[in-house]
Amino acid sequence: MTKDKFDSPKNQTQSPTLPTAESINRVREGLAAAVDPAVRQQIAETLQQLTKMSSQQPEPRVNGGVRRFVLRSLIHAFFQVQVEYLERFPQQPAILAVNHLHHIDPFLLLSEIPTQPYYYILGDARTLYNKWWKRFILGFAGGVIPLERMWKEEFAVIAEAKAGRKELLELATAIEHNVPKGTDIQTLRQIDRIVLTILARGDGIVLFPEGRLGESEGNLHLPLKRGTVIYALKSGVPIVPVALIGTHNLYLGKKLTIRFGQPLHFAQNSTPKRQEVEQVVLKLQNEMIALLPTDYQEPTEPKLLCNFLNHLFW
Repeated sequence: MTKDKFDSPKNQTQSPTLPTAESINRVREGLAAAVDPAVRQQIAETLQQLTKMSSQQPEPRVNGGVRRFVLRSLIHAFFQVQVEYLERFPQQPAILAVNHLHHIDPFLLLSEIPTQPYYYILGDARTLYNKWWKRFILGFAGGVIPLERMWKEEFAVIAEAKAGRKELLELATAIEHNVPKGTDIQTLRQIDRIVLTILARGDGIVLFPEGRLGESEGNLHLPLKRGTVIYALKSGVPIVPVALIGTHNLYLGKKLTIRFGQPLHFAQNSTPKRQEVEQVVLKLQNEMIALLPTDYQEPTEPKLLCNFLNHLFW
C-alpha cells in the first residue's frame, strides 16, 4: 500500500488552514477519543478479529439484515432518505467509492444498501468509535475496518504550535504523543491484507476516496486517493461510484439522497502500473462528479435540531 492511499502528513498540510475555535474544539474532542480506554479497546479488538480473519478464521458479525434494520431505524427517525438507481447495485462483491460530506455517511449507506454481499466500512477509527452508541451498534454489528490516523485539523494545530502559537503547544504535544499518524508501513500493510482478504472472501468494501471530509455539496476534494483503484485492480472486483447528497449539514427531517452509478469493471492485475492506476482514478473521478448535483441549493426550511444532529453523528 502506498502512503497516498490515505491522508499522509504531506497531503494533509498542502493546503494550510489556520485552526479556528471550532476546529480546535474538534481536535480536543478527537484527542479525548484517542486516549479513551473504551475507544482503544474497541479498535484493538476489532483489528485483532480482522487479522485472524486473514488466517481463514471467521470474524464475528451480526446478520446483514439485522444491521441494516438497526441503522435504518436510527437514520429514518431523523431524516428522509431517497435512494436513486438502486437497480445498478451489483449482486457480486464490489467496492463502493463514495464522496464524503459528514460522519453520518457510513451509517447512512449501511442503512440502505442490500445485505448481500456483506459490506465493510473502512473509516476513521475515532469518528466511528468516539461515542458510546456508535461503539454499541458497530461492536455487535461488525463490518468495520478502523483506520487510525491524524486529522488535517490536528496537523494544522501542530504546525501553528511550531510556528509560535504558545497557547497551542500543550495541545500539539498531546496530539503527537497520543494520536497515531497512520502512515507507518506495518499499519498500512495490515489494512492492505484485511481489505484484500475481505474482497477475496466474497464481501464488499465501502471506501471514501477523497481521504477526508468534503467542504461543500456537489464538489469532490481532489485528487482522489489511489487506494480504491489499487484494491479494485488487485482483487478484480468492480467499483461502484456513489454520490451522497444533503449530508453536509444535518437537521430534523432533511432529505438525504444516495445515488448509485454504473459499476466500473476492470481486468484483474495483481501488480498494476502507476499509469494504469492513474487512468482508472481519472475515470472514477469523472463518474463520481457526474453523479453529483451541479446546482445544489441548501433548503431554506427551518433547521430544527441542527446543532444537535450534526454533533450527534460527529
